[in-house]
Amino acid sequence: MHPQRPTSSQAARSRLISALIFAVVILVGCGAPSIPDGGWQPPPDPSIGGVSNASQDAPPPPSLGTLQIFPADNPWNQDVSGLPVHPNSANYLATIGLERGLHPDFGTVWEGAPIGIPYVVVHGDQTRVPVSFDYDDESDPGPYPIPPDAPIEGGPNADGDRHILVIDSDNRMLYELYDAHPSGNGWTAGSGAVFDLTSNALRPAGWTSADAAGLPIFPGLARYDEIVEQGELRHALRFTVSQSQSAYIPPATHEASSSTDPNRPPMGLRVRLKASFDVSPYPPCVQVILRGLKRYGMIVADNGSNWYVSGAPDSRWNDDELGQLRNVKGHDFEVVYTGQLVTD
Repeated sequence: MHPQRPTSSQAARSRLISALIFAVVILVGCGAPSIPDGGWQPPPDPSIGGVSNASQDAPPPPSLGTLQIFPADNPWNQDVSGLPVHPNSANYLATIGLERGLHPDFGTVWEGAPIGIPYVVVHGDQTRVPVSFDYDDESDPGPYPIPPDAPIEGGPNADGDRHILVIDSDNRMLYELYDAHPSGNGWTAGSGAVFDLTSNALRPAGWTSADAAGLPIFPGLARYDEIVEQGELRHALRFTVSQSQSAYIPPATHEASSSTDPNRPPMGLRVRLKASFDVSPYPPCVQVILRGLKRYGMIVADNGSNWYVSGAPDSRWNDDELGQLRNVKGHDFEVVYTGQLVTD
């Protein structure tokens, strides 16, 4: 039995609808939401992607706007497309995995929790609260301007890294916590760090931060506002490896391993996507990410799963399109030489 053939007018309407859908997908790229079986996705959760859960009666926190995240000559913002290949590049990449693809560790929601590391933007008059640290000898003391509804990585009941990132846009300061838990009128955390967004100053040598490498986390996140709305990635991204070396390369200031294997990547190691890699088969916003990786690369910032690339959660991401990053393999990268190893 043949299916009923549509009339010419039905066919014309069908072609028009298909053309409109195609145009929207092409224009929006990774911002085109997936449509689940149940229908259209809800609007963005106000706790995701840098927006506070503030009451509707309260003024919304400022957006990042044109806020410069560290000076233009900061290592995170450094164009590494012309730097030489590291002499140990092949061995480092083999350790991380030549046939393993990138894993976008950011997106919409997975198992009820936002995918990625969230952040919140506050005014300069945000109330500061006390924070106590497990590693207080390598943490910047409080108080920190953390709003009571600050988003926690993985959600309030998460048992993972539980990072909190706060940007004070008025004073141009960045506050970051690792393993943050509310406590009384303040917080407890494993470690914490404060960064002046107008300065290139590093952590003291040997100090951690809210990240194993002693680096700030926020400047290494893939963000929707940059990649989809602005259409350009202008800084390096943060990524993790499962086997690191007991050494670091500045701007990292801290190692996170007991291994002296010279072929394991140290904290602070920087990789870039090969200039010859063809980005044209990928969705528009994935192309934005890949072009950025050719110019700025990625920095090893923590121990974790190999080739996991960090970003901020946002319900406007298209997880299916971001998933195409998995087709970019370790052998498509090269390690660039950015400085000598530092060992304790």
